[in-house]
Amino acid sequence: MASGSGRQGASKSQQVRIIGGEWRRRRLRFPDVPDLRPTPDRVRETLFNWLGQDLHGRSCLDLFAGSGALGFEAASRGADPVVMVERDRRAFSALLENAKVLNARQVETIQGDAMAFLERDRRHFDLVFLDPPYRLSLLSILLERLPQHLAPAAEIYLEAALPPQIPPHFNTIRSARAGQVEYLLLQWRPDENPS
Repeated sequence: MASGSGRQGASKSQQVRIIGGEWRRRRLRFPDVPDLRPTPDRVRETLFNWLGQDLHGRSCLDLFAGSGALGFEAASRGADPVVMVERDRRAFSALLENAKVLNARQVETIQGDAMAFLERDRRHFDLVFLDPPYRLSLLSILLERLPQHLAPAAEIYLEAALPPQIPPHFNTIRSARAGQVEYLLLQWRPDENPS
């Protein structure tokens, strides 16, 4: 995912591996660009234990796709469609290349700004990955704008340096910490009274 420890370095290729599903053990290459930090294997393993290993019949939005680790992992486990949005040109090119190498026909890649995508796209998703660059502090704003894109009982995964305020109608169903990162799985419950 594209979010940020602000790692700097030469423009070299990095790799992350898919840990489950059809493309298990396949490696994804992505560029070393600022604010791009793939979700670690251990965290992804925990997340997909929470979500279940079979995501057939579920649509997915990876809003700050970065390396594509989460979106490709979901597609590998049957999610369809998987929409990946990425602003950085080099990261987006790598997403296109990885989708081609995997023959990931269920993956739709969109180059552009996440907020602009939320304003213009009208689809609803069963699963949303939110991992924006930490320095931008976007999670609260994203959670406010996200409901018009959520299917009933949609699940939302987010990573943050600090846990955000969770708006009404989102229930935290799982949470954990890895180093300095908090990660949570929320569920959208528009039919429930906010607690």
